Amino acid sequence: MTRRFVDPPMPTARSSGGRFELDTVLKRDIFSTIERGVWHDADGEHPAVRRHYAGVKWWVKPLARHFARREARALRRANGSGHTVPVFALEEGWLVRGFVDGLPLQIARPVGNAAWFAAAREGLRQVHRRGIAHNDLAKPQNWLYAADGGAVLMDFQLAVCFSRRTKLFRIAAYEDIRHLLKHKRSFCPEALTAREKKILARKSLINRVWMATGKQVYIFVTRKLLNYHDTEGRGPRAMEEGPRIAAALAAAPGVRAAHITDFPTPGGSFGLYAFVEAGPEVAEAQLRAHLAAALPGHNPPEHVQLVAELPRDEKGEVRDDLLRLVALNQLDQMEQLPRTPAQQAALDAIIRGRLNLSDRVRRGI
Repeated sequence: MTRRFVDPPMPTARSSGGRFELDTVLKRDIFSTIERGVWHDADGEHPAVRRHYAGVKWWVKPLARHFARREARALRRANGSGHTVPVFALEEGWLVRGFVDGLPLQIARPVGNAAWFAAAREGLRQVHRRGIAHNDLAKPQNWLYAADGGAVLMDFQLAVCFSRRTKLFRIAAYEDIRHLLKHKRSFCPEALTAREKKILARKSLINRVWMATGKQVYIFVTRKLLNYHDTEGRGPRAMEEGPRIAAALAAAPGVRAAHITDFPTPGGSFGLYAFVEAGPEVAEAQLRAHLAAALPGHNPPEHVQLVAELPRDEKGEVRDDLLRLVALNQLDQMEQLPRTPAQQAALDAIIRGRLNLSDRVRRGI
């Protein structure tokens, strides 16, 4: 007998009369703006995230609305799984859901952490038990490494809620598992079992057909028509212009190294934040003049912060994860990232001189 899944009653207590208080903008793309803040309602105050699409282009809004409703339905059905967040409100133009203190996988990088991947597998099992196929778990940003060491599934915009445990559901669930195992292979390959290796090696027929046909259409529509690029939470400027600007800054007299990250800006796009390791004789005006000469026609970084030392790992690579959190004003998430005393000393000096202070202008973005 085919198992039947039933949607829970739609909650209404938090769908009206609540208020979202903005703290920080986390991300922007063509479909929505993701904001962190606090949701106030009759039950009190709740750390929250708002997916805000009221200001998107008119021709994108129907799709953004569809994604928001799809996400709300999946999250409501997943409620109680212990690995997702609650829905506080769904109104025209925005969706408010719970906030989890944690880091996306590409920043947390749980190398060798078999326990986290076991928690992630259990979370996926609980979601599948409720008849939900996530369908977007190849993206590391859709996995959260929670502050308590747990695993949380994020961004259910492409999720499908099935009424029965059909063959199509089982295939979609299989692909969810396979995508989780791809992350496990990247960060914890020694913990892969023989069965998991077989799953990694065998794509479903639907996936193979999708890769050969449907994905090409998806890439054309999103990248060519909508100019949307999936960049693991980074804006297109950081991916396209960032390397050139970093190289130009690094070549300036007195500069030892430069690192570029980005942050959402009030204008609805992404700004660039340059962390420049240089001697005390170097001035910001000097660097901006150098950039104007080296890269004519390029917009310079919104922020250029001169630092005595950049935090580096044991291989000498700049700690992009730490600097991204500084640029994004997510300083409270720092505690989840390991740091040596030397890295902490460099980071403390950077935090004291940070230039993006939008978190201090609450509700002003």
